[in-house]
Amino acid sequence: MVTRGIPERPLRVAVIGSGPSGFYAVERLQKDGPPLELDLFDRLPTPYGLVRGGVAPDHPKIKSVTRVYDKLASHASFRFLGNVTIGSDLRHEELLRYYDAVIYAVGAQTDRALGVPGEKLPGSHAATEFVGWYNGHPDYCDCRFDLSVEAAAVIGVGNVAMDVTRILASTPDELARTDLAGHALDALRASRVRTIYVLGRRGPVQAAFTNPELKELGHLPDAEVVVDPRDLELDPLSTAELEQSEDPTLARNMDTLREFAARPLQGRPRRIVFRFLASPVELVGGDRVEGLRIVRNRLVADGRGGTRAEATEETEVLPVGLVFRSVGYRGIAIPGLPFDERAGTIPHREGRVLTAADGDVVPGTYVVGWIKRGPSGVIGTNKPDAQETVDQLLDDLRAGALPEPAEPGRAGIDALLASRGVRVVSFGEWQTLDALEVAAGKAVGRPRLKFTRVPEMLGALKNGRGGRPCP
Repeated sequence: MVTRGIPERPLRVAVIGSGPSGFYAVERLQKDGPPLELDLFDRLPTPYGLVRGGVAPDHPKIKSVTRVYDKLASHASFRFLGNVTIGSDLRHEELLRYYDAVIYAVGAQTDRALGVPGEKLPGSHAATEFVGWYNGHPDYCDCRFDLSVEAAAVIGVGNVAMDVTRILASTPDELARTDLAGHALDALRASRVRTIYVLGRRGPVQAAFTNPELKELGHLPDAEVVVDPRDLELDPLSTAELEQSEDPTLARNMDTLREFAARPLQGRPRRIVFRFLASPVELVGGDRVEGLRIVRNRLVADGRGGTRAEATEETEVLPVGLVFRSVGYRGIAIPGLPFDERAGTIPHREGRVLTAADGDVVPGTYVVGWIKRGPSGVIGTNKPDAQETVDQLLDDLRAGALPEPAEPGRAGIDALLASRGVRVVSFGEWQTLDALEVAAGKAVGRPRLKFTRVPEMLGALKNGRGGRPCP
């Protein structure tokens, strides 16, 4: 058996996905692991995952976490291999030929559907599309949203729903102070959306948004928040949940919603209208969305100590022309790995990948983040999650349970990618792109102008010469 984790033979680990969970796995390995060679892969030339492509542009403090990741990337053990797609450029079984262990940190890359008639009509979108579009993600930069309509609906009451609502309700001047993608800023300048309905299938106590995100809506200069006081009259189940909860967020949210409900209307150009205990049952329209039929719900016990929404016979149609569903993300299967279709995750035990939910361990293969636990938590939640997984990996190293790769060493993986014509982007090259974005933004008084297409990024790096992002 080869001794691994020594200077003469470092432990070789591939981390697939450069979002927070991937970087926190890197951090744990650098802190507590033996001598290492760490290769961090991403299918985009740019790192940071949802911190770059998902965090709202008006939340720059949250994005500052990338400074921690930059420090990790400066470690001698670290390499970034951007613009490499696992499943096409490299397969899982090939990774195991070159690495002692592979950690998947690929997140939850698609959204959950509503499953109601009319969902495929033009004007119906996943919130993930809109978020990716206004953040300049290459997968979504060509999306089109009809912002000429006067009313839109956001289905869901989590933080992503709050982000979508806030962007729709913000003024162009507010958005121009952020790193919102240029194409999105142009489109939102011309937006005619004046009413945004925010729908939650259960009551206000069960809403998933955090209090800071909720309160932000009340500070928008051109929008006012409308909450029907009757929606804040709690049923016995909600009252008990509020009283028994150890999470202070629930009480804070109720206080904020009551404050919104008590505000007199001031005639601002836009309105954000909360509707709780409301579920979509049909998107109405001929060639496109012309309305959203909702049903009034009541809460009943779910038999597990919680609540669920039960439809009544009371329905109405909201006159909206644009609908964003924000009812959860889900992972997608990775070629060569087991996948739980129901949960949208890879089956695992404390981060060790399993052949099935109760199956055997897949040697040398691990998961972290949303592909491990589902789409829950905030950025910091990924840190203990990654630590748990890396601890299992290091236990397996000590126990001699890691498979032995046939060709350990970086030369082999580099030669394979080169033979397939893959243009690998290094971390230094990402830093070049980063500097170009910041410089382009500074020239027009904005924090940065993002590259939104992979060919633009690669073109800017060609022959070591810089290009400029499109404004």
